[in-house]
Amino acid sequence: MKKVAVIGAGIVGSTAAYYLSQSPDVEVTVFDDGKGQATKAAAGIISPWFSKRRNKAWYRMARLGADFYQDLITELKAAGIQTDFYQQTGVYLLKKDESKLQELYDLAANRREESPLIGDLSLLSRQEAQEKFPDLQGFERLLYASGGARVEGALLTETLLKASKTELVEKKVRLTVEGEQLLVDGRSFDCVVLAVGAWLGEILQPLGYETDVRPQKGQLRDFKLAEQTDDYPVVMPEGELDIIPFLAGKVSVGASHENDQGFDLTVDKTVLDQLQQEEETYLPRLATAEVLGERVGTRAYTSDFAPFFGAIPDLPHVYAASGLGSSGLTTGPLIGRQLAQMALGEAGLLDPADYPIERYVEKKILKENKCF
Repeated sequence: MKKVAVIGAGIVGSTAAYYLSQSPDVEVTVFDDGKGQATKAAAGIISPWFSKRRNKAWYRMARLGADFYQDLITELKAAGIQTDFYQQTGVYLLKKDESKLQELYDLAANRREESPLIGDLSLLSRQEAQEKFPDLQGFERLLYASGGARVEGALLTETLLKASKTELVEKKVRLTVEGEQLLVDGRSFDCVVLAVGAWLGEILQPLGYETDVRPQKGQLRDFKLAEQTDDYPVVMPEGELDIIPFLAGKVSVGASHENDQGFDLTVDKTVLDQLQQEEETYLPRLATAEVLGERVGTRAYTSDFAPFFGAIPDLPHVYAASGLGSSGLTTGPLIGRQLAQMALGEAGLLDPADYPIERYVEKKILKENKCF
């Protein structure tokens, strides 16, 4: 029986644990202290096809990540597991300069051949858009893609951990190495998966590593509307604001991208009030809606904004991923699956050479002081 430790129970760790648990000769233990996790605070939109980022490796990861949800959901449903965390209700894309919408339509239309998940594409007038999302305003035209989806991060991780039936140890732990032994919380494991997001540096530093990963604070606010919002499309205005309707009248607004707050997890109402004020230009009735609560999490970024995953250099049988940034809900399940495959010695959809971990995780060379 192969013993595998997964440190971090966010979207990457919970997916890795789920797929590892499918292997009959693997015993999985998940460790998570429950603090700051990006996924728990995440309400996400799955719609990578309009991105104009030049990084082709990133787009491939995001495109395949969006596709991968279909496989994951099919598997869970086949096992009789609820998949309420994901709804494909379509996406509305807004631009301040609406002449750019045609360009984005053409971009997505070209990408549809390799990503049929995009579904129907159309440019809609405000009146047409309001048929699917009543009273949405602040624009004349928008771009609609029927394949866009929404994900509730906390429910996703909860579903996967439950489905994996793995042991969950809720405490902060360290990874230590004694000879060839990998120890987590004093217990020996054959393999370790580090899915700790922005905390990768903290866990690897005592082992002599430098990591290029920094935290970014993200906050969002949840509202309750009187009407049923189950089939409303998600809305992506230009900028960092997203409007994400969920089931039973719940609407999430956010999220902030704060680079100077470190690992701070306190709710900053000033930041959230600004987001809400901006949001009310599109959906004025949120001004009088009930506030269900606020959420705060910590995203992980690298200095060049590129994600990475793979085997930790010079540390056999330890695998990690980080730097997923605000695309974590899109790419996280695919990366979790990939880390599980690496731990089992299997090949995945992505080539780790395109997301080189050694660019971001480096063993420090200790120089001896010699006196002559």
